[in-house]
Amino acid sequence: MLSRRIFLGTLAFSAAVITGCTNDSSGGSANLPDADRLLAESAAALRDITSAHFTMTVTGSIPGISVQTAEGDLTREGGPAGGAKGTVKLTLAGQLIEGEFVLVDDSLYLRGPTGTFQRYPSSLTSEYYDPTAILDPDRGFAKVLTGITDAKTEAREKVDGTPAYKITGRADKDAVGNIVPGVESEVDITVWLEEDGMHLPIRALVTFPKPDGADAPTVDVVVSELDKPVTVTPPP
Repeated sequence: MLSRRIFLGTLAFSAAVITGCTNDSSGGSANLPDADRLLAESAAALRDITSAHFTMTVTGSIPGISVQTAEGDLTREGGPAGGAKGTVKLTLAGQLIEGEFVLVDDSLYLRGPTGTFQRYPSSLTSEYYDPTAILDPDRGFAKVLTGITDAKTEAREKVDGTPAYKITGRADKDAVGNIVPGVESEVDITVWLEEDGMHLPIRALVTFPKPDGADAPTVDVVVSELDKPVTVTPPP
């Protein structure tokens, strides 16, 4: 059986989206709602979400993470862990590799620079990155939200035009390791939750310890189009 490292070397198509934020300091921090309450409400609401669009963007060098960007659509249907389809860009043996993937019905389909999709066991996703974990109530974004410590609501900001609460805190490997590979110790985390409604999450930015003489590496995970219909089927 090919290892995930080998098959990822065949990938060749990618996309990445970084969500921008604009500050809105009106009202001051004294008027902002409690962070722990917002996080608990958001996590509870997210457990009922069944589909989403996602992007993951890695900035800087992080041991254990070869993926630079990933983008696609997720659904909790289509297999034991759900289904996903999209694109990925990663660095392997010093080379930039791009590719397309479909994860459905316990199978992972990958398409490289040329030719058709190749089929592999879905278990191969665990070695590098498993996007279906994002919507998993017990492994994904909901677990991240309930695992944040020292949480503080810092500001109101707009994320791609959506009013949101910015919350900062700390998180460990158990809290974020399933959606952010490479976490081995506590990291700084910032999340943005919708200001209105059920305070569903929009974005999570994980900041790793700063290496000597370099900027702190980050992993940026963005979710959007929550509960928009998503269908993932095996490629032809």
